Amino acid sequence: MVTDELGAAFRKDGFVAIEGFLTVQECDSLKAQISDIIDEMDVPQYLRTEFSTQEVEQIETQGSADYFLASGDKIRFFFEKGVFDSKGDFLVPKEKSLNKVGHALHALEPIFKNLTHSPKVQEVARKLDLQEPVIVQSMYIFKQPGIGGEVTPHQDATFLYTEPLGRIIGFWIALEDATEENGCLWFLPGSHTAGITRRMLRTPKGEYPLTKFIGKERDYPDDAFIPVPVKKGGLVLIHGEVVHKSALNTSDKSRHAYTFHLMESRDTHWSEENWLQPTPELPFPLLYI
Repeated sequence: MVTDELGAAFRKDGFVAIEGFLTVQECDSLKAQISDIIDEMDVPQYLRTEFSTQEVEQIETQGSADYFLASGDKIRFFFEKGVFDSKGDFLVPKEKSLNKVGHALHALEPIFKNLTHSPKVQEVARKLDLQEPVIVQSMYIFKQPGIGGEVTPHQDATFLYTEPLGRIIGFWIALEDATEENGCLWFLPGSHTAGITRRMLRTPKGEYPLTKFIGKERDYPDDAFIPVPVKKGGLVLIHGEVVHKSALNTSDKSRHAYTFHLMESRDTHWSEENWLQPTPELPFPLLYI
């Protein structure tokens, strides 16, 4: 798993890839479970409808934001643009319409929960010297063929802010081959040492929009990023402050991935201004159980 050399590379570059983290069978079991979840999904009507007036579009935006903000202890569905017609009917098969499913798969779906708490994940966390890690969120990302959206350069700490910084680590597991053609991750090595300049915040209760950004993302030269393709079952560890991105998937192959974030909770303050908040129903669960 994480050797001393891999640990050193992670600390130096802010990311590291570990091939063969999951077996083919483990990957396929997660894919089969998400397929069952999609078969049973209930799509809110306001996410199905294309509105034509600015006033209604604003209501749609607020509703969508509330659906997102309340997803930390639920399983909810987020779609690619242009997959519904004006009547709210799918223009593509529904299993091809999704951008992601999140954000509590790790707590509410047994197969995902067992994998997230598995001995192999715990071993990696211990190799990274995490003392009291908790799981803050999880996502299944589809990167659909032909329409899988671009993810622009960003740092996870922009959205999952802690004091001090440096307490968030992403586990990104390829459930299909992730290649340059279908939208693998790209990283800016060493960028986790420069802090962050942008944050996403919840706005005070009663204010709209429900979230806002403060600060501004830096400009990053495209030629400074390096691709990190991994085979099916490969794990990419992502430091919370490393700059990374992925391109639009213009290929005919999807790029499914399961990803979750750990936070070292010892001597760490989770910002009350983060979009994601623990709830009485789902406090952030400890990894080591």
